[in-house]
Amino acid sequence: MAKVILSELGEGAREATISYWHFEEGDKVEEGEDLVEIATDKSTFNVPVPCSGILTEVYYEEGDIVEAGGVLANIEEEEALFEEEE
Repeated sequence: MAKVILSELGEGAREATISYWHFEEGDKVEEGEDLVEIATDKSTFNVPVPCSGILTEVYYEEGDIVEAGGVLANIEEEEALFEEEE
């Protein structure tokens, strides 16, 4: 299970707002795709999918505020999915 963590935001920002989720729980995601759009008072950016797999849990809804270092979501990694099928 991979955790998607909101990394340090820079420019003195300590929190950000979830603007838009590009996927929903249960969706298949590919490494490098945009997962979620985040906004601070100075910028807007996308957090990429860190590994291919299934988006199993989203911890925040659009409009929620997240502190830097917070866990945004969990992804069941593709390798783990293949091991379960065997």
